[in-house]
Amino acid sequence: MVISLKRIILVSVILVIVFSLCNTDIFSRYPLTETGRSPFVEVVRDITESVVNIQVEAEVDTRLPGGQLPFDDDFFRFFFGPRQQTRRSVSTGSGFIIDRHGEDVYILTNNHVVDKGDNTVITVTLADKAKYNAEILGLDPQTDLAVIKISVPQNETIVKAPLGDSDRIEIGEWAIAIGNPFGQLGLDRTVTVGVISATGRASLNFGGHSPLYQDYIQTDAAINPGNSGGPLLSIEGKVIGINTAITTTSGGNIGIGFAIPINMAKKVVNDILTEGRVVRAYLGILPQEITSDLQQSLGLERIGGVLVAQVERGTPATDAGLKNGDVIVEFAGEVVRDVPRFRILVAEAGVGERVPIKIIRNNQHRTLYAVLEEMPDESIVQKEEAAEERPWLGLEVQDLKGNFAARHNITADHGVVITSIEMNTPAHKSDLRVGEVIKEINREKIDSINDYNRLIQEAQDKHNKGESNIILCYVLTPDNNYRYVTINLEG
Repeated sequence: MVISLKRIILVSVILVIVFSLCNTDIFSRYPLTETGRSPFVEVVRDITESVVNIQVEAEVDTRLPGGQLPFDDDFFRFFFGPRQQTRRSVSTGSGFIIDRHGEDVYILTNNHVVDKGDNTVITVTLADKAKYNAEILGLDPQTDLAVIKISVPQNETIVKAPLGDSDRIEIGEWAIAIGNPFGQLGLDRTVTVGVISATGRASLNFGGHSPLYQDYIQTDAAINPGNSGGPLLSIEGKVIGINTAITTTSGGNIGIGFAIPINMAKKVVNDILTEGRVVRAYLGILPQEITSDLQQSLGLERIGGVLVAQVERGTPATDAGLKNGDVIVEFAGEVVRDVPRFRILVAEAGVGERVPIKIIRNNQHRTLYAVLEEMPDESIVQKEEAAEERPWLGLEVQDLKGNFAARHNITADHGVVITSIEMNTPAHKSDLRVGEVIKEINREKIDSINDYNRLIQEAQDKHNKGESNIILCYVLTPDNNYRYVTINLEG
């Protein structure tokens, strides 16, 4: 009788516990709809047809950096004949539809998906398998974003992806990725689910595709090769990011993927569609991260903000009164936490806008005001200048404010940084190296690209007159050593 009573009590306790659990939020919080389905089903159903497959055919140069083909000599040509200088390559990626005006359909994707050089053919495949040739409307390698356009018949059904607010997302929220992984396998519109693992990821190195402006969303939703350019969705079914890159040890997904926040992409898209290019504001300083040692030496209360390592002459920063050694803690009303975020705050501010800049100088808080200018398009100018000088000298250089210096953390008080050296040229036969900063030429200081071009032109004129065949360069090496290097124009 005692045993039976104990059993009755035990069963009663179990029933009470089960009944209590059923009336708590534990089960109500489980991600199911009223019909017992996963909410991901509704999210994917509404948006999957906005995701497109992008195939890019491009011509790839098979020549060596110096312009010569592998085994391109008389011996091999005698036995094997002439060899092709280019070959066709095919790559695939993803994208999603953001807008439609009549027959024109606009698609957002990654720059590295479609920017394959000249003579490319871009084919977009919609959800109904219809294929269309696409044209590039705008490329922005500094964020790794691109906008392309296709023209479709009026009766073609088009689904636009709703855009969300990436500033509102929090770590731990659901994340849904859609894309075309491993395009050669035909795995179109694959759906993977995970969470937001982190936000504000920056200073990441993706090799040749590392953009200057980084503020990545990190997710463990599976992202694989071919997913690039596809949407990352919130549980509300809105796009919060553009899947872009992965960190991997195997070539595939290991649970660490990165997406560009949709709020960053909105400005890029708007600029491309309205201006035909991306317009960014420019302040004119070289920012530096605050370390714990710098915090102590500067007497700062916390690690945060950015240190002004250099103020460029004749820039909005100069006019505002910024000085080397200032610590910028707030820009245009936004707290500055680090260099990557600071770059974005400046770039996305309005050109011509007068913005407040809160600084700490000699332990005193001050507010300065700068009228921002449009960022100079150095990359186009430098490519044109380099194309003119390469046959003679073989050097390509960039200003220290350029993308190359930013990506490789190259800093100096003045000079230009070497970005490439062409083979079989006077520069290639010298002891100069890519990544070195040329601070002087023939004992004259270099403050800008214009100074560099002027001094090189003067050296060329002397060479043409037979007065001198030697150019003396004073350089700063990547390991912060100084040395003199000569370039013999006679080879």
